[in-house]
Amino acid sequence: MLTMGGDEIDEAVAHACGALRAVATAEYDWTRPARGLEWSCLATAEHVVSDFTAYAAQLTGRTKDAYVPLDIRLEEGTGPAAAVHAVEASGGLLAAVVRTTPKDVRGFHPFPYGSADARGFAAMGIVELLLHTYDVLSAFEVAYEPPERLCEALLAWQFPHVPPARDGASQWRTLLWATGRGTLPGRSRPERWRWHNQIHLPAERVALLEFAPPALADLAAGGTGGFDWIEGGPCEGTRIGAGMAAKAYAAGTHRPEWGSYAIRRTADGLAVGAMGFHGVPDHEGWAEVGYDLAPAARGNGYATQALRALTTWALALPGVRGIRAVVDEGNTASEAVLLRAGFERGADREGQRTYSARPALEDETSSAD
Repeated sequence: MLTMGGDEIDEAVAHACGALRAVATAEYDWTRPARGLEWSCLATAEHVVSDFTAYAAQLTGRTKDAYVPLDIRLEEGTGPAAAVHAVEASGGLLAAVVRTTPKDVRGFHPFPYGSADARGFAAMGIVELLLHTYDVLSAFEVAYEPPERLCEALLAWQFPHVPPARDGASQWRTLLWATGRGTLPGRSRPERWRWHNQIHLPAERVALLEFAPPALADLAAGGTGGFDWIEGGPCEGTRIGAGMAAKAYAAGTHRPEWGSYAIRRTADGLAVGAMGFHGVPDHEGWAEVGYDLAPAARGNGYATQALRALTTWALALPGVRGIRAVVDEGNTASEAVLLRAGFERGADREGQRTYSARPALEDETSSAD
C-alpha cells in the first residue's frame, strides 16, 4: 500500500535538501525571486521551515478551529546553506511528530472540511517542500524531479479528486499540473488548486473517516486499509465497495465526498464497519448509500449513528436533492437502521425495498403543496 508518514517526510527532505544544497553556494543569488513567486529564494526556504513547524504544532496542539499562533522566521543574515539546514531540521521535527501522533488525533486545517490527521499534515508538508524546491531550482535553471513513488503517494493521499497519472505522464508532471505549475496533454490547466484532507465526521459513539485511494486498493486486495478492525472485519461488502471506489479513482471519476468511509468506534479506535455511496449523485441530485457492520459490532446502534451523520452532512452539499438506500426484502435489521436514521419508505422494487431521505426544507415544502 502507498503509505504516508514520517518515512516519506524523511525521504522527501533528504532528496530536496540534497538538491538545494548543490545551489546553496556563492555562485547562486538567493535574493532573486523563486520561479513564479514574489518571494526570494531565501524567503521561499523560510516559508517551508514555517510550514513544517506550523504543521507539527497543529498536531501537538490538538487544535480544533484555528492555527496555533506561531510566526517562524529565519534569523536575520541567514545564508542559503544555513537556510537549507533549517529546512532539514524542521522537516525532522514534523516527521517525529507525525510518527508519535495517535491515529485518531486531528488538527485544524481549513481544507476541505476543517481538519487533518497526521498523514494529511505529512502529505501537505512534503508537497510544500517539493514544489518550493522546484521553484527555487527553476530560478537558477536547474532541473528537479523527486522520486516517482513518492509523488504517486502524494497524489493518492492529498489529491484524490485529481485523475491519476496516465498517457505516459510522470507522477511528478501530474503533481505539477495539479498544483498549477505545468501542463499535461488533454487536460486543461486548473484555475486554482486545493488540498483534500480525509473527511472526518463525528457520529456520537463512532466517527466516519474517508478511505483514501491507497486504503481502498488495499481493502479490495484483502488488506486492512490501514485500520485496526474489530473481530470479523472488514466484511465482504466493505471490500466490494472499496473495490468499486478504487476503480473509479483509477478511471479518474472518483469524487472523495461520494466514496467510502470507515466506521470507527471512538472508545477504542477499532473500525467496526464501512459506509459509503455507490457513486456521485445522478442528474436529479440523488445518491445511493450502502453500509455494513462486522457481526461483533451489530446491535449497538453504530450503523444508525453513522448513517444519520453521513446523511445530514451529504444533504447539505450543493445540488443534493436526496439520499436513497435499497435493501433486500427480509433484511429487517437494515430497514430498522434506515427508519431510525430518518429515512422514509418509498416504492418497492422486485425483491427490494427503497428508502429515502431529503433535506428538511424540501420535505416541509413538499408537505405544504
